[in-house]
Amino acid sequence: MQQTMRWFGPQDSVTLIDIKQAGATGIVTALHQIPVGEIWEVSAIQERQQIIKEAGLEWIVVESLPVHEEIKRATGNYLQYIENYKNSIKNLSDCGITIITYNFMPILDWVRTNHNYSNPDGSKALLYNQEAFTYFDVYLLKRPNAEKDYSETEKENALKFGNQLSEEEKELLFKNVLLGLPGSKINFTAEQILSLLDNYAAVNNEKLRENLIYFLTQIAPVASEYGAKLAIHPDDPPFSVLGLPRIVSTEDDLKAIFEAVPFNLNGLCYCTGSLGANPDNNLERIIDDYGDRIHFLHLRNVIREDENIFKESEHLNGDNKMERIMEQLLLLMNKTKVSLPMRPDHGFLHSVDETKETYPGYSLVGRLKGLAELRGLEMGIAYKLQQ
Repeated sequence: MQQTMRWFGPQDSVTLIDIKQAGATGIVTALHQIPVGEIWEVSAIQERQQIIKEAGLEWIVVESLPVHEEIKRATGNYLQYIENYKNSIKNLSDCGITIITYNFMPILDWVRTNHNYSNPDGSKALLYNQEAFTYFDVYLLKRPNAEKDYSETEKENALKFGNQLSEEEKELLFKNVLLGLPGSKINFTAEQILSLLDNYAAVNNEKLRENLIYFLTQIAPVASEYGAKLAIHPDDPPFSVLGLPRIVSTEDDLKAIFEAVPFNLNGLCYCTGSLGANPDNNLERIIDDYGDRIHFLHLRNVIREDENIFKESEHLNGDNKMERIMEQLLLLMNKTKVSLPMRPDHGFLHSVDETKETYPGYSLVGRLKGLAELRGLEMGIAYKLQQ
């Protein structure tokens, strides 16, 4: 595997030197400063490449080349935004960067209700609590008709949960849920999110999938021409939030996307955390079924405390059997002769990093620990397979 770490750019408090000293050789990044929908010009790509090269590293994977909301809804200037996307794919490929990660989640890229859940050892983890989210949705945000999405019991339990929170804790919950796009520390406001939700009133799962497939049919030929690989990131969490459609959450979702656009370059960012948060997903079977579509690896783990709560766990200790997943991935790479790029997705916030301003899940030591553990697991299993 190619050992990589995500870097959010020059403004990231985790530096390229930090990442190099952690043992990674590749960088996963994006041009977050460019507004969504605009073309990534060659000059901007090369400028970022040069910064990374000077640190002794290589930009291997784009994460992410964001998809404009008008493409997801197939409204407004979506055709122009698709043309811009094609140009960005071409420019990236011309610069030698050919693995392009993206997602098709409406509005919010990911959601957690607690960014600082305290583990027994004092480290902090990301956590999703459905009761907390229901309280946010119905009683804090007061999304129109939100109450129809929940049972009476769910609303009662959410209200009990919320009544135990202080005003400060309610504000923090609001802030956690409405964290902005990756690479940004600016949160959505209530007015912004409600306006954006209005735009999706007529978009259900079927319509969103139709729009994704149209988007892929347009960009796949360009990716093929320039040797690029497209890696869609699964929904996080893998179920509907705020009444929004979800179409990359299950094995059936993957099947529909890959059958509709049968190019191998139309592939997957295999995220064990996002897919593994849905207990119905069989992560090993996904490797068996779609190994030739896996272009990028996000390896992390979760523990599902009950049907309402999942929290991110140590990379090797959780509900996802990482040793079995790693063995299947190594067998896949031995078969395909392709060394897949992998990054340790997320990590605990350890005490040594608590005074540093980092993106949730992206402190240095927690990811360094995950990278070291995953590298050790890979080496051990690789040795076993050689015997």
